[in-house]
Amino acid sequence: MTTPAVPATRIPEAVHRRRWAILGVLMLSLLIVVLDNSILNVAIKTISTPAPTGLGATQSELEWAINAYTLVFAGLLFSAGLLGDRLGRKKVLLGGLFVFGVGSALAASSGTPVELISFRAVMGLGAAFVMPATLAVLMNVFERDEQPKAIGIWAGGVGLAIAIGPITGGILLDHFWWGSVFLINVPIVILALGLMIWLVPDSRDPKPGRIDPVGVVLSVIGLVLLVYGIIKGGQLADFTDPTVLATIGAGLAVLVGFVVFEKRSSHPSIDVTYFKDKVFSSAISAIALVFFALMGVTFFAVFYTQSVRGYSPLQTGLLMLPLAVAQLVFAPRARLVVDRFGNKATTTGGMLLIAAMLAAFAGLEADTPIWILEVIFFLMGTGMAHIMTPTSVVIMQALPREKAGSASALSNTFRQVGGALGIAVLGSVLSAAYRSGIEDKLPAAARHSAGESIEATLGFAAKLGPKGDALVGPANDAFLHAMHVTALCGAGVALVGAVVVALFLPGRTPAPDEKEAELVGADK
Repeated sequence: MTTPAVPATRIPEAVHRRRWAILGVLMLSLLIVVLDNSILNVAIKTISTPAPTGLGATQSELEWAINAYTLVFAGLLFSAGLLGDRLGRKKVLLGGLFVFGVGSALAASSGTPVELISFRAVMGLGAAFVMPATLAVLMNVFERDEQPKAIGIWAGGVGLAIAIGPITGGILLDHFWWGSVFLINVPIVILALGLMIWLVPDSRDPKPGRIDPVGVVLSVIGLVLLVYGIIKGGQLADFTDPTVLATIGAGLAVLVGFVVFEKRSSHPSIDVTYFKDKVFSSAISAIALVFFALMGVTFFAVFYTQSVRGYSPLQTGLLMLPLAVAQLVFAPRARLVVDRFGNKATTTGGMLLIAAMLAAFAGLEADTPIWILEVIFFLMGTGMAHIMTPTSVVIMQALPREKAGSASALSNTFRQVGGALGIAVLGSVLSAAYRSGIEDKLPAAARHSAGESIEATLGFAAKLGPKGDALVGPANDAFLHAMHVTALCGAGVALVGAVVVALFLPGRTPAPDEKEAELVGADK
């Protein structure tokens, strides 16, 4: 696939003058979408605690509380991008923010894990219309030469949200009930809506694609079945169970049907012809794989810091700060590294760094000096920053400006699918490995319920009184072993990503003065 030419029309002067203020509003909208997941990561231990402190959610219910959001988000992203191209990105942004705010208020009032899962899906519905529209608007208020810098700052906003989320969640959980981590979204939504109405211009694609309801339904059903089967396998610690195999097989079959339907459709949700371009495909794959590894690691890191090490939610949020700070610092500057070394070297280096840090988790024990975890988080954030910015620029500049909503939706769809599968797969590996390590220490009658997660075991031990103290040590040992296995699986995934980008992303593009020097040399 050749890169389509970007229209030469300049951005209106009135919009150009306020482009940085508009970027600030877009980042505020992005902030709440990312903030929500990063806050939830700190709150999952509290939510797993029995009432009245939490909801008594099991590990599989926690995975669904996260994945109900990400699956609806991922399943609707592309159609949301097309709807923004058709109706106007500003209108879609406003509508998405409103639905997200309503879903947040409802999630805060949940009385059971099932209610929380349902309202998280509503939040995912709203977020699906926010994320692609922010990047699409960005591409329509910045000229092409400023787009890499703006995208770098946009990616840095993700780091800011990751930084603010765990700390905010920790403060809220120290002073309020668990639902406050969702209720905090509401005032941010109100502020973002007001600023957006005032500052952000509307834009649309003059020749938008048609909505593809069949493709949307097939993608959502396929992803839900696949993730359900994976989570169920981890819950049972048996991926050969007939129900698990049937569900995973059905999910894969529906997803294959989705791809076939999209190839034949005159108005596909995802134009699969884009993936004929190896550069485009490898950039998309890198984003999916890095989020696969990162989301899975974040899921088990919270249990390591809180359940094994005994840190509070606020302390856990502060411990995760280096991960976010590194992204915030390096994401806007990653383009400078790309200018010097090229996309291939920068992104491959980032993937290898993440793989190394994931492998380093396999060396953490209950008494490992905490500064080692901080270094791991910082270097992991550094690696992410040098993947997200260059791959986002490659993806967004591969399509013409009027298709910015579609390009953004593709990028974010694969990011969310990668994250959802990371939580499902690595969470299931964690659950299965933990169960196999603790089951023989538990009474036969309690093995199923108390063996699902470290929190379930510790909750069971607390009910036994002083007799339960003997379970704490084995529970920590079983969790650490499970975490080591899971981290190595994540490292393997990151290595696959490194190979993909090393093979297919372009190398360094010579600067104009270097090209001129090469031509002069050739003439001589």
